[in-house]
Amino acid sequence: MANEETFTISRAELRRILTNFGVTEKNLTALFNSMEKAHRHINIIAFVSMLEKAGMDRDETGNIFRRLNMDDVTIKRAFDMVDEEKINSETGRLYDASVDIS
Repeated sequence: MANEETFTISRAELRRILTNFGVTEKNLTALFNSMEKAHRHINIIAFVSMLEKAGMDRDETGNIFRRLNMDDVTIKRAFDMVDEEKINSETGRLYDASVDIS
């Protein structure tokens, strides 16, 4: 498996999905602003962290990732990396994935 994968979703589709999961307009604006600053590209660890701050739990986040055609192994690795990042606060990554908006 590749060390880095990119998953792409349109802004409108991501907005629709997140709205359906109850993410507020304020949190949507913050998420999209962060992605715009990073040229519409966000590391999966930062993306999961932002979704958690927006009040989404892991099951909801996993369902969003499945809509991006991520398989369960990739989703588990993403969550493991988020947990490891929280514990170690290091930048080294065993697995790197990101989400692009178009």
